[in-house]
Amino acid sequence: MNRIDEIFARSASPLEFAKEYFAYLAELMGKMDPAPVAKFIDAVEKTRATQNQIFFLGNGGSAATASHFANDFIGGPRVFDNAYRAHALTDNTALVTAIANDHGYDKIFELQLRALMRPGDVVVGISASGNSPNVTSAIRYANAHGATTVGLTGFDGGDLAKLVNINVHVPTAKGEYGPVEDVHMIIDHLTSAWLIQFNRMAKVVPLSAPQKKRA
Repeated sequence: MNRIDEIFARSASPLEFAKEYFAYLAELMGKMDPAPVAKFIDAVEKTRATQNQIFFLGNGGSAATASHFANDFIGGPRVFDNAYRAHALTDNTALVTAIANDHGYDKIFELQLRALMRPGDVVVGISASGNSPNVTSAIRYANAHGATTVGLTGFDGGDLAKLVNINVHVPTAKGEYGPVEDVHMIIDHLTSAWLIQFNRMAKVVPLSAPQKKRA
């Protein structure tokens, strides 16, 4: 029985369940190693100087997390002239379905990287189990072609944890998708908050709002 099942079993009400769920998330955060998170931020920050790209990918809830990362890395710092070049490979529905139909679902991210990725880019695979074939296939390609690879994992880390250069791991029992995905979103907001504050301290001037033309 995983912890979520245990919490539900001993909760007599939604209030008790909510309290214990929050406490469990706090416990997981306390077990996290911050060093890989710092390495992830450093890898992202280096892409600004070289104008390399950052690619996010994942399935299901992790696909939504990939989209959220790309949104926050571009929109959060509000630095559009020399922006973090972040992309979610989950977002082009036409391309994803075309690749899945013609080449198989396991290739939906790898073939996009073949078209778009360059040496020096950062590729972030998001998978609670760490065993999604389309994620590990993309990471193997990225490793072989000069990218820095990052994994956001849960459970025991799976294959993804063994493949990536930097692994940000949420240690849970297998099957605890909700808590793992919750913490992955905290990592998103943590990293994007650093990028926002870093750019403010560096006095990077954001792109001015468009000026209205005079009549």
